[in-house]
Amino acid sequence: MKKSFYMTKIFTSSPIALFLLAAGLAQGSDWPQFRGPLGNGVSDEALVPTTLDTNKNLAWKADLPGRGLSSPIIIGDRVFVTCCSGPKQQRLHVICFNATDGSKLWERRFWATGRTTCQDKNCVAAPTPASDGKRIVAIFSSNDAVCLDLDGNLIWLRGLGRDYPNANNTLGMSSSLLIVGDVVVAQVESESEGYTTALDLDTGVNRWKIERPRKANWTSPILLKSGGQELVVLLSTPGVAAVEPATGKVVWEYTDGGSSIPSCAASGGILFVPTKRGLTALQPGAGGEKPKQLWQSSRLRAGTPSPIVLGEKVFILNDAGILTCGAVATGERLWQLRLKGPFSATPVAVGHFLFCVSESGVAQVVDTSKPEGEVVSELELGETILSTPSISRGAIYFRSDARIWKIGKASV
Repeated sequence: MKKSFYMTKIFTSSPIALFLLAAGLAQGSDWPQFRGPLGNGVSDEALVPTTLDTNKNLAWKADLPGRGLSSPIIIGDRVFVTCCSGPKQQRLHVICFNATDGSKLWERRFWATGRTTCQDKNCVAAPTPASDGKRIVAIFSSNDAVCLDLDGNLIWLRGLGRDYPNANNTLGMSSSLLIVGDVVVAQVESESEGYTTALDLDTGVNRWKIERPRKANWTSPILLKSGGQELVVLLSTPGVAAVEPATGKVVWEYTDGGSSIPSCAASGGILFVPTKRGLTALQPGAGGEKPKQLWQSSRLRAGTPSPIVLGEKVFILNDAGILTCGAVATGERLWQLRLKGPFSATPVAVGHFLFCVSESGVAQVVDTSKPEGEVVSELELGETILSTPSISRGAIYFRSDARIWKIGKASV
């Protein structure tokens, strides 16, 4: 007890100790899923470089054995990424790199049990895996799901494509996973069969499964915190459904249409829903009440990238490369900025900076605090990139089919 008190006294009175504590807090956090810890693409990192230069801040780059649209996820000092290889993309890879130097720590390979047919732009390793900090779960377009511990030991493997063989399409599946509590949510929707299931993290068995619209869909589920309640938001062409993560019970629905490619974004208790008509802002009601539509703007029309919210501004990036800034409160279009497109990857953000990477591999940093937005840095990576970047511990990660780059400081 005396030792604890003594240490507490030092930490509250010593400037050096306070500096060390602040430095420890500034080291950053994990990036455990598609679009980061909150699923919104926004990081609270303070040390990510906003001037991208491989001669000055390339920590490392590592080769990959096959194709992939999935984003890297970062847990502690480890970076995980999925790939697919083989003439029919039937070989599935889960790879772990050391975040400090990019050395490969382990690689696990599996054979696909479901269909691997995809359009040329898509691939079997399109969905981003997810982690609860103790294990990682990866899913592929073949609807094979695999759970591993952080050392690569297999916990379970589930061939959802064999259990539900009609849930597939010729373009390929790409919905990323979402972990909530002790389940991992997989949204698997196609024209022939549509469902969402929650798999037990310990065993991989269904905790629940609900039927979904029979429409081709590539959106990913997100977590919405509203009124002290956590809900899984499922977006598809007919609209939005909010379900309880523990039971799959549908709490409310919004049936005025939705998108099939860009996903929703949530910020400040407001849900931003991309639709074919533009962007819709919803205020969820309490106790399962139908959400209130705050506004709908046809001038904020998303392409493949999902919307991202920074403070009082919401940003939409269309496929051609037009970045549009709108007001969160009203949906009013504030400004537009042409970037070097086209784009498939969703932007990510640190502070008031947006990081956007084009399909041709041009990474562009946009300072959104400028009156009309301004590109303040560009980096040509020289390869096709369709994957959304990831941010962790003072660095930003980009991945192509051929390799993964860490831009930032060299150590975690």
